[in-house]
Amino acid sequence: MSSAVKSTEVYGRMALVRAEGDAIFLSRFTGESKEIHRTGTESDREQRVGNHATAQSPRWAGTKDWRQSVYARSPGLVMGTLFILSWTAQSITGMAAYDEQQLRQLQNPVGWDGYLASPDFWNRSLQNRQSELLAVAAVVILSVYLRQRGSPESKPVGAAHTSTGVEG
Repeated sequence: MSSAVKSTEVYGRMALVRAEGDAIFLSRFTGESKEIHRTGTESDREQRVGNHATAQSPRWAGTKDWRQSVYARSPGLVMGTLFILSWTAQSITGMAAYDEQQLRQLQNPVGWDGYLASPDFWNRSLQNRQSELLAVAAVVILSVYLRQRGSPESKPVGAAHTSTGVEG
């Protein structure tokens, strides 16, 4: 077990891992999941960063400054930024439509800050997020039990539902 992992508790098909103040749920069913005993952030050697970076490693992985920290968290940072940008764009376009509707009813437009506090913004926003979450949840749940022969994202067709790790 990685030295950063404080404890691991297995709950049926999921594992709760407590590492460095974070609690992480890991599925035992996806081929991309680490083996339960190898959870956590791993050592610099295992991650091939800093002094352990190779010639083939990305340039930022070999640095020992803020660039390595940013690169080590790049998927989350990019997805978080895209989420905020899409939510901002949705709020601006929603405000324009809402203000147009207000003007047609001979009422004053509310402006962006007023729109953010309005039920219309939250209704539209949460409906949009709900549909996205349902789509992602469907893919995740179905990927546990369904297989695609030859797909690098799928477990082998004959693999048990409880298998984890990269098996082929």
